[in-house]
Amino acid sequence: MRRLLLLAATLIVSCNVASAQSGQPYAGFEQRPIKALSHQQIDDLRAGRGMGLALAAELNGYPGPSHVLEFGDRLDLTADQRIRVQHLFEAMKQEAVPLGNKLVEQETELDRLFSARVATSESLRATLVAISETQALLRESHLKYHLSTTALLDQNQMQRYAELRGYQRPDSSEGHKHHH
Repeated sequence: MRRLLLLAATLIVSCNVASAQSGQPYAGFEQRPIKALSHQQIDDLRAGRGMGLALAAELNGYPGPSHVLEFGDRLDLTADQRIRVQHLFEAMKQEAVPLGNKLVEQETELDRLFSARVATSESLRATLVAISETQALLRESHLKYHLSTTALLDQNQMQRYAELRGYQRPDSSEGHKHHH
């Protein structure tokens, strides 16, 4: 019986994978309130989360305030650093949340243009320009706080952060080591 259940489960998974590869990769997306955004993306935008918008900074050695606070003890942050990074985090949220909400509204409008069948070349262009401006402002708001956070950390904290995030092994000879 267990083998039969396993076989049935395997077939269901295989069929789902096959349908995703067979030209139906978006099956089910038509049920979304905003077709271009998942529920998780909408939640992330409304909460001001990074959503990978700051990867250019993060993966090039510019830590963001959220993860620096998360690793505060292991980075041996001073009381002053902790306070300053917390202020940066709060400022980033205050900036990112309204932009995220605005982007959700703009994506809702784009969706409405098509669902109501009223999209024209002009309305499409205007909506996309507005969306792209908001996306750029949102990305900038995350990236600039990575710059500000990095300025508060010393070289040892930067090295430790990279290790904690899994970007660099502790024994790695690469990276930002000082030679005396």
